[in-house]
Amino acid sequence: MRIVARLLKIGLAILLVCIIGLLAWLHFVPPALLRVGSGYSAKIVCSNVFLAGRDEEDVLAVDVQAPGHPLLRLMWVTVDREKKSVHAALLGFIAGNDAVYRDGLGCTVTPDGSTAPMDVAMGPTSALEGEEDLPWPEGEGMESNQAVARILSDAALTGPGMRAVVVIKNGRIVGEAYGTGFSSDTPLLGWSITKSVNAAIIGTLIRDGRLSLEERNLFPKWQGDERGAIRLADLLAMESGLAFNENYGTVADVTRMLYLESDMAGFAADAILEAPPGTRFNYSSGTSVMLSRIWISRIGDERAALAYPRGALFAPLGMTSAVMEPDAAGTFVGSSYMYATARDWARFALLLLRDGVWNGKRLLPEGFVAMMRQPNGTTDHYSRMQTWLAGSDDEGVPADTFFLQGHDGQTIAIIPSLDMAVIRLGLTPRWNGYDPDRLIAEMAKALP
Repeated sequence: MRIVARLLKIGLAILLVCIIGLLAWLHFVPPALLRVGSGYSAKIVCSNVFLAGRDEEDVLAVDVQAPGHPLLRLMWVTVDREKKSVHAALLGFIAGNDAVYRDGLGCTVTPDGSTAPMDVAMGPTSALEGEEDLPWPEGEGMESNQAVARILSDAALTGPGMRAVVVIKNGRIVGEAYGTGFSSDTPLLGWSITKSVNAAIIGTLIRDGRLSLEERNLFPKWQGDERGAIRLADLLAMESGLAFNENYGTVADVTRMLYLESDMAGFAADAILEAPPGTRFNYSSGTSVMLSRIWISRIGDERAALAYPRGALFAPLGMTSAVMEPDAAGTFVGSSYMYATARDWARFALLLLRDGVWNGKRLLPEGFVAMMRQPNGTTDHYSRMQTWLAGSDDEGVPADTFFLQGHDGQTIAIIPSLDMAVIRLGLTPRWNGYDPDRLIAEMAKALP
């Protein structure tokens, strides 16, 4: 018995040493997957707490842990309200990552623990301040259409995890609905809808002659090799020919860029050329972040560049809640990170319905919105300008519909023939099986 007891003690000691060794390894040399998870957790909690004003425990449980990878359930977060920062780590001490909030810029993941100094001149938030009682979009007043209200009361149509639906017709809001805990004042993440806004920002510079779709040699590191032939138009159409893995289920290019890289555009621009520019479609968030770097570099002055989206687009449209968030190097994450209320997302949709003209002023160049409706050269479901196109399988959806779409169920459907847009935002992972086409088709029938 003494021998057995001694062997058990030895075995337990070895097991304890192995556990301590494993924890030490995870702490000092954490696998990339764990740091991606902690970066994601810190970023989502940071933006929703400091930008959207939500409760940190609710965000962690509902937005991070419930729909995501099982390892996310082991993530603990610490919110420092004085420093406006969030630290996340597995079990509170393994594979830590951080995000920090700055006024006017939202939250930024800081994989190496630091960010470039960033200062943005806020200026007036809206050309419409003091006019909130006017009808939307001049103000916030609206009248509900009863047919639309009946459709929005059907949870099967609005979908699981719905946080906001806004319907606009003939330039006015005709119906809206909000999930529990959310309202018309809640800024919501657009995920890849941000790509279309980023494209519109480029459109304002094209309008002013500061950028051209035919420009090449877009990054210094591309000059002298085959990547120098990539045009701005190729990037906007997702036809650059550059390698980029958009698989969110692993440590792929997209997750590494968003949560492990301080200079996201620099990381994406290092990609190898896999196909001649203009010959292959490859959906790439890295492409959209590179587009941000391109227009920021064209403006030149960092402070002016950080303020540019507000002055060129958000303020004229009255999008008082809109915030684009930068990476640690100071480049807007034009692929993924913009927050705005559902009504402000609807203002951007209305700009596209009005062919880029707002209150008689052309914000986007002639023909720019038309390119959002035209297929690129290599596929019939993606446009020349960072939007998706309706296909034959979109049953009941008008053929001229084009979509701004984002991760976890974000959808803005623009229907020019009906002068209508349907904005649907929420937390609806793909595995829920929800398809917004039924909602859009019902709206199209109710508002011909």
